[in-house]
Amino acid sequence: MDSDGAAPARTRAATLTSLAAELGVHVSTVSRALSDAPAGVSTATMEAVRRLAEERGYRSNLTARALRTGRTRVLGMLVPRLADPVLALLHEGVDERAIEAGYTTVVANTLDRADLREKRLDLMLQRRVDGAVVADSLLHSHIADQLEATGVPHVLALRCVPDRLCVGTDDLAGGRLVAEHLLALGHRRFGVVAGDTRASTGHERTVGFLAACEEAGVEVRPEAVVPCLFDVRSGAAATERVLEAVPDVTAIFAGSDNVALGVLGTLRDAGRSVPDDVALVGYNDLDLAAALPVPLTTVDSRILEVGQLATRMLLELLGGGSPEPARLAPRLVVRASTGAG
Repeated sequence: MDSDGAAPARTRAATLTSLAAELGVHVSTVSRALSDAPAGVSTATMEAVRRLAEERGYRSNLTARALRTGRTRVLGMLVPRLADPVLALLHEGVDERAIEAGYTTVVANTLDRADLREKRLDLMLQRRVDGAVVADSLLHSHIADQLEATGVPHVLALRCVPDRLCVGTDDLAGGRLVAEHLLALGHRRFGVVAGDTRASTGHERTVGFLAACEEAGVEVRPEAVVPCLFDVRSGAAATERVLEAVPDVTAIFAGSDNVALGVLGTLRDAGRSVPDDVALVGYNDLDLAAALPVPLTTVDSRILEVGQLATRMLLELLGGGSPEPARLAPRLVVRASTGAG
């Protein structure tokens, strides 16, 4: 309050009209000068408008802009759990490219539940997102069909589904890399803590690993391949089943680095050391893999790049383009957990 006890006058927010009046130009000129594609406006006028807008603290009315253009400049993203460091890194890649292109992202967790997936998708569509990056598709889910029916442009990321626009890692090749590495070290008694085989990631990593073993004439017993969720607790429980099936196991392939942490805990509790008793390989090459007391051999699945490319493909769709599905080549990162680092 001032000395008279009255509240100070509130400064009115700058508008297109007030900026136009101050510069002595038409409102439409100001609007075009502040747009992403300022057609029909000279460079000098555009610079003058943008300079004054910054000085006056002008903020674009996104709601009005969406009504005018039919675009909200918001991209949606569905993930099972953003708390998962793999999905957090994927979102970082998506958000990075979105911001560069002038978009905002909104993220929803589905917990890999069909009912939540449908509700979260419906809420996202109510917000009129311009497009969506979907990172929670399962091999037999219908979310891509639902998005197709709504006409909302979308790209599947990380988890791929046949005949859909998707960007991910070549997980079949990644699984083969793991098997070839362990076979070259002389291992023949394997366990696989596979991760979620309902998703292409868990399924293809396992298929690639088993195919390479079969080609080498090494049998991996079916009961030694145990699916689980992509988390530490599930990995630990699945490892108990692997040890029951193959008590003399010498090498375990974990479907993700998170799962590998669970494997480590169960091996420790069973009195087995890594890599002296059991070699261990993870997948994704998260930062934690190199920081463990025994650094983890793993597969770099290029998660950040997958997110970046998914957004670039989505923006291409929004611009009327026709991008092609893509699979990035994985890379084996050898460290001490297989005794060869």
